[in-house]
Amino acid sequence: MEQASLPKRSTVRQQNKKTNSVKNKKGKKRKKGFGWYFSRIILTFFILGLIGSGWLFLTPSGNEFRFLIADTLITTQHRYLAKYIIGQDELDRRVAEYNKQFEEMGEEKDTHQIHPQQTSSEAVRKPLVEVEEISGKGYRGYVMTVNDPTKIRLGVPSARGKGEKVSSMVKRTGAIAGVNAGGFADPNWKGNGFKPIGVVISQGKLYYNGLGKSGSTQVVGIDMSGKMVAGNYSLKELNNMGIKEAVTFQPRIIVNGKGLIKNASQGWGIAPRTAMGQRADGAILFVVIDGRQPTYSIGANLYDVQQIMLEHGAVIAANLDGGSSTVLVKDNEIVNQPSSEYGERYLPTAFLVFDHPEQVNIPNIWAGLNPKDIDPGKKK
Repeated sequence: MEQASLPKRSTVRQQNKKTNSVKNKKGKKRKKGFGWYFSRIILTFFILGLIGSGWLFLTPSGNEFRFLIADTLITTQHRYLAKYIIGQDELDRRVAEYNKQFEEMGEEKDTHQIHPQQTSSEAVRKPLVEVEEISGKGYRGYVMTVNDPTKIRLGVPSARGKGEKVSSMVKRTGAIAGVNAGGFADPNWKGNGFKPIGVVISQGKLYYNGLGKSGSTQVVGIDMSGKMVAGNYSLKELNNMGIKEAVTFQPRIIVNGKGLIKNASQGWGIAPRTAMGQRADGAILFVVIDGRQPTYSIGANLYDVQQIMLEHGAVIAANLDGGSSTVLVKDNEIVNQPSSEYGERYLPTAFLVFDHPEQVNIPNIWAGLNPKDIDPGKKK
């Protein structure tokens, strides 16, 4: 039997070179492949960034989205960031435009009348307070209905120098429910909640007057008969109208059964919201929308709030302080999810609901104080 001949030494060397060459090429390909893919990723993001920037700045839909982001930032403690999206001049113009629009929305004379439903003794009596959960595109919240508007009083803090949480006001006064009310001076969004904006009227008396030289202010409140009042009024007019409970805030969003905000683009961005309205039968509606919580609720614009109010039969409605102040308390429990990372904020005012409001004593914590001497940022 013949033995197989061994390969020649030169042939072995050639095969080894070929094998090593293949290995080297593979190694080179691996290294080149990683860099190639990485560069393509960077290039892809760059192109997408250019396309996104082009869409934001050069298309109608992009501009609309850009202004929505800016409006949303304007309602937060990071308002200054909006200038990087629309520019400082446009930011200033937009804020001035909204303020002018809000003032105009408070001018139309309100002629609505309330007609409380007369029920027989056999009819089932409605509970004083009803809470309904609501939701929409990007938001979740609640509508609280107070079926007797004369059961509402304005709560204020119990001690000077600092605001009070709504949950604390509810518990301290024995209220059934409470909702945040008017705005306050809030330097760098670190205010103590003790210096209200505008006026505070409680139990028919002027508790706080921070108008200065201004002859009028936008108020949200209730008169002696339980009729809701919202709009731009002077102190003399408010006194003649018999206003019992009121705070300063804006804008009014419904008057004489008509919505004043035409569309979502005029809705002042997406944010947590609180608003107050009234049906023709006298029932008061409080809308509370949570926000700034992407996995739960982003928030709503004022147009959304207006539509919710209209759907629930409001003939008049107005915006209240929102954002991180938004809170709804019932039966000593916080119903909603406040957006502040520190929990409930300390506030100067809250609309509270009582079974027997005539028995509740709410002292004027600002009596004898000059608004100019109140430090809104001082902590105690």
